[in-house]
Amino acid sequence: MKNFIFLLLAFCQPSASAVDLAGDYELSKAFAVSIHGTMSIHNWVENIEEVTGDLSASPRSDGGVDIESIRITMIVRSIKSDMGKTMDNKTYKALKADANPEIIFRLGPPLTIMPANGKQKPIGLPGALTLAGVTKPATLWVSNFSLAPYSMRFEGKQTITMTDFGVKPPSALFGTLRAGPEITIFFKTVFTIKPK
Repeated sequence: MKNFIFLLLAFCQPSASAVDLAGDYELSKAFAVSIHGTMSIHNWVENIEEVTGDLSASPRSDGGVDIESIRITMIVRSIKSDMGKTMDNKTYKALKADANPEIIFRLGPPLTIMPANGKQKPIGLPGALTLAGVTKPATLWVSNFSLAPYSMRFEGKQTITMTDFGVKPPSALFGTLRAGPEITIFFKTVFTIKPK
């Protein structure tokens, strides 16, 4: 009898269907976005505490999902460093936060994502990144993508060179400690479907 109940519960579990996946999504509060960089004496990490996002998707008959648009907005002054307020302020200055308070990623052309079937390959999301008022082509690399009823999960990273965006890497102690030119943005995000 117990086995029958477990079997019945398994069949009753929801799955990501075509109906579940169609529509507009928003970034849930269950996100983690951080910036990792290097300095002459040690690596450093900054967390981005305010991030919003929207996504539009359509299901496919073959089980894939057409991602029609993605926009992710990160608030510059919500960036907090593990090196304290001095580094925070240097980051805001380097990113020209007063004139450009947001970092924005927009997906380029729509693309199709297929289920991983247990073997996840990196998925490139080509688009444009706006940083410090400069917009450049950029690709978000997704290492883990999964579907659930009414939600999609993306995990991955993007490495950029700050000088490509006209950003001078921040420094400390009168320039004796200087950040390297490359940073990597790591992200764990969940998009949930908007109520209709």
